[in-house]
Amino acid sequence: MGTVSAWCGRHWRWLAVGGVAIALLGGGFAWWRAGDAPPPPTVVVGRSDIAETVLADGEIEAKRQVTVGAQVSGRITALKVDLGDDVAEGQLVAEIDSLTQQNTLRNAQASLAAEIAQRDAKLASLAQAKLAFTRQTRLLKQDAGSREDYETAEANLKVLQADIAVLDAQIEQAKIAVDTAKVNLGYTRITAPIPGTVVALPVDEGQTVNANQTAPTIMKIAQLGMMTVRAEVSEADIPRVKPGQAVTFTILGKPDAPYHATVRTIEPATETFNTSTSSSSSSSSSSSSSSSSSSSSSSAIYYNALFDVDNPDHLLRIEMTAQVSIVISEAKDAVVIPSSILGLPGRDGLYGVDVMNDDGSIAHRRVAIGINNNIQAQVIEGLEAGERVVSTRAVAAAAEAANSGPSRSRRPPMGGLMR
Repeated sequence: MGTVSAWCGRHWRWLAVGGVAIALLGGGFAWWRAGDAPPPPTVVVGRSDIAETVLADGEIEAKRQVTVGAQVSGRITALKVDLGDDVAEGQLVAEIDSLTQQNTLRNAQASLAAEIAQRDAKLASLAQAKLAFTRQTRLLKQDAGSREDYETAEANLKVLQADIAVLDAQIEQAKIAVDTAKVNLGYTRITAPIPGTVVALPVDEGQTVNANQTAPTIMKIAQLGMMTVRAEVSEADIPRVKPGQAVTFTILGKPDAPYHATVRTIEPATETFNTSTSSSSSSSSSSSSSSSSSSSSSSAIYYNALFDVDNPDHLLRIEMTAQVSIVISEAKDAVVIPSSILGLPGRDGLYGVDVMNDDGSIAHRRVAIGINNNIQAQVIEGLEAGERVVSTRAVAAAAEAANSGPSRSRRPPMGGLMR
């Protein structure tokens, strides 16, 4: 029994010594591995075209579009065009029943003829009155007639002259009535005011239109060879948008075929400005206007930037949605680094980055940044192309996979145009 105890004691001592040795070997190996740690991930400073853009949703419309209305009431007896037809300026496109206007014209012409006949009768009486006045004047000079007869002849002459003046004025009024009746009769034949394409036809043959209050729409004609895009730019971005800036946009049906244009103008107020102004001026809706104003102040505000684009093949259609990119600034072959490397700028406006030297050492640099579209940043001063900037592994992997083409700002899809 004593022999067994002595043997176990000796083996436990060897086990303890072995454990200490293993611990020392493990620590030494860890120290050796730490001294051989891999270098931090870096990104190579490169060159690329870079641009800062403002993205917006837009609505396409015809640059020139006319609503053709009816100026007289009546039944539509004929529609000479169909939806999508091309029309020439002055072409007859619709006719309204003209019987009422024809009768009005005939009445006006009859009234004019009656006034002219009355004037002719008065002219005959005037000629007789002139003869009577001349005779009484001669008799009075010869003391052969009385002054009373002379004054009566003079008065009759003046009355007839006044009557004729009244008839002349009435004849002019009758002529105006005839001209007005002719114009109203002409309104029953509706012609195209501009050359273009019929893009809306809300009425049918046989339908009665009433023009007593508002002019009803017969059709809409648009010139589709030149389209206008109304891009909704947020109030945060609108101060940077100016006329003359380059624009690129795509439509949902052809996302890989961009159109190019130039900003023509920026509307000074929102589309809802006139509506909100008229509603707020209404005394009967002062309380509702106040609540509407408070609710609208918390919603997004957009201003329309307008630009035109040729549409020779008519692929662009009215009310299509356009994904618009307005170029605010751009630089060709610029020195660029990923924007995610940058932190916050210092008081001097410079950014701090770590650069790996050729010998593996790390140096801190202060760099000046120009265009920054949140994907890539233009380095104006402080770095050269080919140098390596320390970054995270995720940034390094993204930079290696990035497209070498022009870099532009990106935003999440806006989900279509808000109308």
